Amino acid sequence: MHVARVLMVAPVRDIDIAVAWYERLLGRPADTRPMPSLADWHLTEGGWLQVFEDAEHAGSTLLNLEVPDLDRALAELAEHGLTAGPVRTGGQRTRIAALEDPDGNRVTLLENPVA
Repeated sequence: MHVARVLMVAPVRDIDIAVAWYERLLGRPADTRPMPSLADWHLTEGGWLQVFEDAEHAGSTLLNLEVPDLDRALAELAEHGLTAGPVRTGGQRTRIAALEDPDGNRVTLLENPVA
């Protein structure tokens, strides 16, 4: 099986509130808004984040985003008014910090996730 793209989908209650929050998280507007209830951010060539209005499933997602420099990412979040939880370690090299969007979807930032 060939996979061309991986889509992470975060269901939310209110698309406008969520889009504003994810714009702060990612530091830029959505790349596309293909329909009123959906926003796409093209994070890598083959990895997209979609925020989709779906009140029934809102808050049920875990999103993991690898960042090259966790401290820098956390400083950028702070500049946008967002605060992640404490930095934790996992394994021998991985550093992790998490925060939640307004609906409770967990966004975890990982540095050095692969040894």
